[in-house]
Amino acid sequence: MLSFIPMQKLKALTSSRYLQNIGWLGAAELINRIFRLATTVTLIRLFSKADYGMLSAIYTVFEFGLTFSMGEGIGSTILQADDENVDEIATNVYWINWALMGSIFLLQCGLAYPIALFYKNPNLALPIAALGLCYLVIPIYSVQESMLARKNRLEVQSWAMASQAIASNVMIVGFVLCGFGIWSVVWSMVLSYPLWVLLMHRHEPWRPKRFTISRWREITRFGSRVLGVELLNRFRMNVDYLIVAGMLGTEALGLYFFAFNAGLGISQSILWSIGGAWYPEFCEARSSLRELRSKWGKTFKTIAFVILPLVLLQTTFAHVYIPILAKGDKWNDAIPIVMIICLSAIPLAVSRGTSQLLRAMDQVKVDLIWNSIFVGVFSSSIALAILIAKGFVPAGSYQIPLFAVAGTVLLTQCLFVPGFAWFVDRKFFSGIRR
Repeated sequence: MLSFIPMQKLKALTSSRYLQNIGWLGAAELINRIFRLATTVTLIRLFSKADYGMLSAIYTVFEFGLTFSMGEGIGSTILQADDENVDEIATNVYWINWALMGSIFLLQCGLAYPIALFYKNPNLALPIAALGLCYLVIPIYSVQESMLARKNRLEVQSWAMASQAIASNVMIVGFVLCGFGIWSVVWSMVLSYPLWVLLMHRHEPWRPKRFTISRWREITRFGSRVLGVELLNRFRMNVDYLIVAGMLGTEALGLYFFAFNAGLGISQSILWSIGGAWYPEFCEARSSLRELRSKWGKTFKTIAFVILPLVLLQTTFAHVYIPILAKGDKWNDAIPIVMIICLSAIPLAVSRGTSQLLRAMDQVKVDLIWNSIFVGVFSSSIALAILIAKGFVPAGSYQIPLFAVAGTVLLTQCLFVPGFAWFVDRKFFSGIRR
């Protein structure tokens, strides 16, 4: 008998939309991880460190392109809209998205060759340009995705994530085994994106009824602030790649990119999935600071009971699973770097939760100022760490400088991110009794 269990409380917990959303997103990420494992094993056994360097360049460019689309900022206006205005705002967002994504596609095609020259590899130009085709799919489903998020129906997003993960990873493995090399990743992304269109259109009936951009000023004003924050966040997440590529070369970038994905990739993807449930929760509580603070407190519980155990487990067994996956000692020099980078998931989770809170409170300006300061400190610290470390190693050696980069990434985030979260708590919730 389990009569001692407070069944009413247990029922309330299991019926919580917030917990259900986390469950759906977590399940989608689990499916993603299972299929990603086969892809990871294939890539680390068949790709060289230089190939991983090219992979890093392609993903970095694509991530920046998605940020410039202002997807999160523009989509957020739909979540915050009043019921009587939501259809008009959604229609505006639809057409603005087409203008933005078409421009981003053309811009990426135009910059593909100069970017390839920055990485000292002209062969990157065509893959970077081809990957821009993904941007042209996004306007077809992005409004439907935001409308579903407004209704707190994140299970549909979970199905889309899982479907794309299955399709994309199966295609990557197949293309790699057929000898497509780095193009395997590009074509798998381009060909799997239409799955989002299919699922979003099936579960959300909204369709544009007319052409209008009458509220573009209102939408882009909010979106541009979020764009600034997202650009700084994206730059912070990728600036170490850019600095490593410029100061240590493509092979060093390949080793670091592998270490980063083997260390932070799992935790970060789970964090991003769980974090997707935070913003709709915060928006629902905007009218009550006490309730908003309570929901923000839940994010720290999630970090403590989900992210932290995963990070500690991964850090502890990094020296075991990497040689097994690689089927040898090919990537063993990345293990110390992996162990340090794993720990960076904790401050990263705190940073994402704080940023989502500020966005829901229409305090994006605060987040923008904070990120401007932190990115400057972060990037200069990484460059300084490499310069100092290079002075103690022979020319051409990069393992110790990469170790210094990983340590600097962890140290700066642990020093600054919790302090900013404390500042936000004191500034906006100081009058609320705990």
